[in-house]
Amino acid sequence: MADECFTDPVLAALYDPLDPDRSDLDAYLDMVREFGARRVLDVGCGTGVFALLLAGRGVEVTGVEPALASLEVARGKPGGGRVRWVHGDATVPLPVRADLVTMTANVAQAITGPRDWELTLRHAFDALEPGGRLVFETRDPARRAWEEWTREQSWSVVEVAGTGPVESWVDLVEVALPLVTFHSTCVFADGRVMTSDSTLRFRERDEIGEALAAQGYVVDEVRDAPDRPGREFVFVARRP
Repeated sequence: MADECFTDPVLAALYDPLDPDRSDLDAYLDMVREFGARRVLDVGCGTGVFALLLAGRGVEVTGVEPALASLEVARGKPGGGRVRWVHGDATVPLPVRADLVTMTANVAQAITGPRDWELTLRHAFDALEPGGRLVFETRDPARRAWEEWTREQSWSVVEVAGTGPVESWVDLVEVALPLVTFHSTCVFADGRVMTSDSTLRFRERDEIGEALAAQGYVVDEVRDAPDRPGREFVFVARRP
């Protein structure tokens, strides 16, 4: 199940305005070029930012997203008709063949159940052409990113077109490794308060490598995340 911040239409519409800096996607755009991928499957595409960037560059893109509200935001954006949007997730077989499968931002960590993770890796593998790659990022547990998930370090006020100022922040709820839960709050100018709880799974590097190998992948390399150097693993796994 996707979190309220993705499934509620009001919160889904705020996702992009509250997080406008998507320079984290630059590394993925570079890898699409590096690997010469012409067909990309974006698992957990959210509001479609990455999928639309690719479509604008002439790449054939399929975006898969379990939260219908987020998918509707994606479909309604300029160029939305150039992407194939699929409401669902990768725990079931995917109706596409791809040169590259991506899971950007928090997607890999948001798949918290061991069985769901196994199925996601399996169906991504099945969707890949031989020689195709799966690329995703995940935070290094040793860096304890959750220690920064406080109101003091996350608070902001953003002027949202058609909505007005929106105050937002996150609070850490529980650390029960490998799971970490946090609480997101949005406060509107009219006094409305909307909240969402999210849980992420922090996997060790060796654990991820073993899970990929079990599904038939070859891990070509584990890169650093340019936007968070030393804080994340970026896995590049290939279907032989």
